[in-house]
Amino acid sequence: MSEIVDRPTPRRSGSFVTDPRFRALAVQTLTAMAIVWLFWLLIGNARQNLAAQNIATGFGFFSQTAGFGISQTLIPYAEGSTYARAFVVGLLNTLLVSGLGIIFATIIGFAVGIARLSSNALLARLGGAYVETLRNLPLLFQILFWYLAVLGTLPSPRNSTPALGVVYFTNRGILMPRLDFGPGSGLVGWALIAGLIIAVGFYLRASRRRKEGVAVPWRRYALLAVIALPAITFFAAGMPVAIDLPELKGFNFVGGLRVNPEFLALLFALSTYTAAFIAEIVRAGFLAVPRGQWEAANSLGLSRRRTLRLIVAPQSMRLIVPPLTSQYLNLTKNSSLAAAIGYPDFFYVFAGTTLNQTGQAIEIIAVTMAVYLLISLITSFFMNWYNRAVALKGG
Repeated sequence: MSEIVDRPTPRRSGSFVTDPRFRALAVQTLTAMAIVWLFWLLIGNARQNLAAQNIATGFGFFSQTAGFGISQTLIPYAEGSTYARAFVVGLLNTLLVSGLGIIFATIIGFAVGIARLSSNALLARLGGAYVETLRNLPLLFQILFWYLAVLGTLPSPRNSTPALGVVYFTNRGILMPRLDFGPGSGLVGWALIAGLIIAVGFYLRASRRRKEGVAVPWRRYALLAVIALPAITFFAAGMPVAIDLPELKGFNFVGGLRVNPEFLALLFALSTYTAAFIAEIVRAGFLAVPRGQWEAANSLGLSRRRTLRLIVAPQSMRLIVPPLTSQYLNLTKNSSLAAAIGYPDFFYVFAGTTLNQTGQAIEIIAVTMAVYLLISLITSFFMNWYNRAVALKGG
């Protein structure tokens, strides 16, 4: 029997060119250099063209006078304000309609999604009709529908009749009472914040005691803290908050709070359209909970409402949150369709009017991209944080 002798493996005498790792690194390096060189050429070409057309570059235009008005502002603004001020006004308008749209879309979506699971055939079919109708119609069409066919048909200010004696629905918007905050009203606000903190403390304490098997009533005490503390502060500060009612003078109203029809149309369309998609996400999340969980709750004598709230909803949220985040991001980006009805959102004010007046397309488009990216990243961060909070912790 021949003896097997281990022989050393001969070393390959290849060069760096034949090394696959070196070749991969070289190809990636050359590709990156080509991309950087291409962008450098594009930037240089853009600078030459802008210089030839006497178009200024840089971000110095932010300090220039805007010279145009904005129909809805959450902070003081006038035509003599700067482009930077207009930038902030448009951004706040976008955040306002997006934030309210997310809240309303979530409420409507959860309600419709639960309705689709109802044992009541009529309620389930109405929920199905809502979803199939709204999610299959273009969003721009729905915005125009609310703006032209609904809000546009409301009566003029002189022909409007008040609802509840103080609210007027007109084709120029909804007029309602406005709170005027005088000296000392800040104390009332701090008292309200303190009441909310105390209410949260009651809830957390009750949650800890519930885990120990002890039921502690907390709702009445929390409600008392939220209502009583600001009320006592309000009267102690001399009632610094007054109510300004809308009043018809001539052909229009003065005073009060006016909610523009452009804002309402965009808010209604974004909320109802996104809610149709959220409803399907909620329905799928609830159906993903094993049937045995429902049957176990029924065997314990829990009502359907308590089963959904205490058993099904907490388990389904782990499946609902990730696609829900995408719908929130879509709603924020879809708010840029406000330009179709003249609502002064960030895109309309900055990437529209400001771009047309200054002509600095590169800077404005870059800032617009950065702003929408930042809003999306912040939204994703908070939703991912909540998703980790409700996720099952591995043992």
